Amino acid sequence: MFTPEIYTARRAALRKKLKSGVILLPGNLDSPINYPANAYDFRQDSNFLYYFGLAQPGFVGVIDVDRDTDCLYADEWTMDDLIWMGPQPTVRERAALAGVGSAGSLQELAATLNSAIKKGRKVHYLPPYRSATKLQLSAWLGIATERLKDHVSRDLIRAVVSMREIKGPEEIAQLEEAALTGYKMHTTAMTMCREGIGERDIAVELERIAGQAGGRLSFRSIVSQHGETLHNLSYDGRLRAGRLLLIDAGAETAMGYASDHTRTIPVSGKFTQKQQEIYDIVLAANAKAQELARPGVTYQSIHLAAMRVIAEGLRALGLMKGDPAEAVEAGAAALFMPHGLGHQMGLDVHDMEELGEKYVGYDDATTRSTLFGLGALRMGKALKAGHVVTDEPGIYFIPALIEKWERERIHTAYIDFAKLHDYFDFGGIRLEDDILITQNGNRLLSRHRAPITVADVEKAMAK
Repeated sequence: MFTPEIYTARRAALRKKLKSGVILLPGNLDSPINYPANAYDFRQDSNFLYYFGLAQPGFVGVIDVDRDTDCLYADEWTMDDLIWMGPQPTVRERAALAGVGSAGSLQELAATLNSAIKKGRKVHYLPPYRSATKLQLSAWLGIATERLKDHVSRDLIRAVVSMREIKGPEEIAQLEEAALTGYKMHTTAMTMCREGIGERDIAVELERIAGQAGGRLSFRSIVSQHGETLHNLSYDGRLRAGRLLLIDAGAETAMGYASDHTRTIPVSGKFTQKQQEIYDIVLAANAKAQELARPGVTYQSIHLAAMRVIAEGLRALGLMKGDPAEAVEAGAAALFMPHGLGHQMGLDVHDMEELGEKYVGYDDATTRSTLFGLGALRMGKALKAGHVVTDEPGIYFIPALIEKWERERIHTAYIDFAKLHDYFDFGGIRLEDDILITQNGNRLLSRHRAPITVADVEKAMAK
């Protein structure tokens, strides 16, 4: 945890952003795998973590805007709990760690909320994403689970987003720690990569490194020779010479802060000319995004600039034709990169995604496009100092998508479909870094950048 003063200041700032009412922030509960005593590894709700810091299940935070008070609620441990778990701090002792002076039971919480509702006070809550939390909210607030989404507080969503998206120094230190672990994960994978080894062997080692650092994976790793499948979570393959291995993986610190990096490496240890030609285009797009990222510039415009680099590179290889800028504007280049350039990152690897991307990645000045590819961009609005975003361009040769466009004669003015058939077994390349937006530009979060140039990747793999 951070110091109690940090959590106290965050809650005070949140109260100032709302005019009145009661803010209800439930933490998560244990989630059983196959019976109650056998639970998945616990992960606390990120919004509860941000304002209260406690990473134990069963806690609920209440911030009273009108009365300028905070309270944490949870049931005390039973004797049976203590027999199995050993001595545990009381609810009040844990509350003190978050700078909260008041504590109560869940029964007292229900009475507090019932009293507020009877008095006509607004109870602000965020969109619930777990079934257990939906059931809790339904019981406490008297709202049917299917109607909870209708009563979510938009004011609270906007307030939380405005605070969490600007990272403080203590958060940046955590993100740098996660990035360092990510560096170790990717450099280890490069030394492991060789013909015959299983994709699963590398995936397991990545998870071990994340756990050894005191945290866990920030998401389930992608380790695949079929990089054209954007989120390929199958580890069934054995590495084959001549193939490319795409690794999208990140770590989460013990306090919940994430990293997210992608590297694409040749199983043989050396890129073929064909692979290097595509790789260098993706690398140039990655560099263009870092060159442009600074406060006041929309990430949507940076996405489009990276796409123009991709279109220009593919035209030089004869895979695209016509004017690259026009091809991007028309959406033709999205055949090769049907996803967005990046997303915000922090306590969640896709930061605050459960609050709604229209609040996190967009605003009144920047709206989401409906164009194929560009519409998948999670972060489009103007950058601010303190934002942390991923920079992850890619080029993918997806046979089913290419065949569909060719069959339906989509964007034939910009794409040479005949030449693309030679790339059906290519796979895909993605190169991803995590960047912090500063007052004058940006910087990489990690003190050590995982090898990314062709020469550096091949050198790392030779060790």
